Amino acid sequence: MSSAAAARFNALRNVRSVASRFQATSLPQVARSFSASARRSYEYIEVSEPRPGVGQVTLNRPKALNALCTPLIVELNAALREFQQSPTVAAIVLTGSAKAFAAGADIKEMAPLAFSEAYTTSFIESWSELTTALKKPLIAAVSGHALGGGCELALMADVLYCTTTANFGQPEIKLGTIPGAGGSQRLTRAVGKSKAMELILTGKSFSGEEAERWGVAARVFPSHEALMEGALKTAETIAGYSKVAVQAAKEVVNKSQDLPLRDGVEFERRVFHSLFGSQDQKIGMKAFAEKKKAEWSHQ
Repeated sequence: MSSAAAARFNALRNVRSVASRFQATSLPQVARSFSASARRSYEYIEVSEPRPGVGQVTLNRPKALNALCTPLIVELNAALREFQQSPTVAAIVLTGSAKAFAAGADIKEMAPLAFSEAYTTSFIESWSELTTALKKPLIAAVSGHALGGGCELALMADVLYCTTTANFGQPEIKLGTIPGAGGSQRLTRAVGKSKAMELILTGKSFSGEEAERWGVAARVFPSHEALMEGALKTAETIAGYSKVAVQAAKEVVNKSQDLPLRDGVEFERRVFHSLFGSQDQKIGMKAFAEKKKAEWSHQ
């Protein structure tokens, strides 16, 4: 090798060596994970991942019995959006304390509002954001008071669990107003027109036992501890299925609330057909035929 060629070879080797060191030291590979340390901090809620695939949001205004205010709702929506985008969370539990899920809306925030301000700012419209933005299943675990806005928030969930002594109600009539975050609509769909009229026109509350009997709640539990265990167990079960199928199932059930029966059945069938294009449909049916546990690809 000539001296000129040797010089070029040594120069090239030195460049590669420098590049290798630069890649190793200046551009480290950062492991991304959805953990508590990576999340923003909140003032009115607590966020955790207590089980594999399960996210939990706990309302945390103990002195106000978790009364709902705009800053709390802003934080709740932010946390739910984070869980929606998370690759590790597949189902979510929303809860409060043993004493109160949410004892209502913050009257101090609402009392001074004039019509023009409430109307032009679409006051409390953002409270319903989770019903459209959240594609993952949401389980409300209700203990204690769930009144007014708290009852409405619980009714927005896909599944509602509660304790036997939970206290539900839409008492807005006692304040000279009406439910404003969907209570008159969702409660009527759950219990029927006559019962909803009675509850909303009188402001009468109802228990967790009645909520289950009337179809408001899916299950009732004897204590707060049993409630949380039941809610987390159900969320973990859901999180163990194909994310594609779970999202599709939530979508078709929600459509049943908006469409006439014939249109709803047709919509369901179209979504059912579409799942034949997913990998998980093939994986699930193959595993069933072979009597094996499905290993979902979530595609």
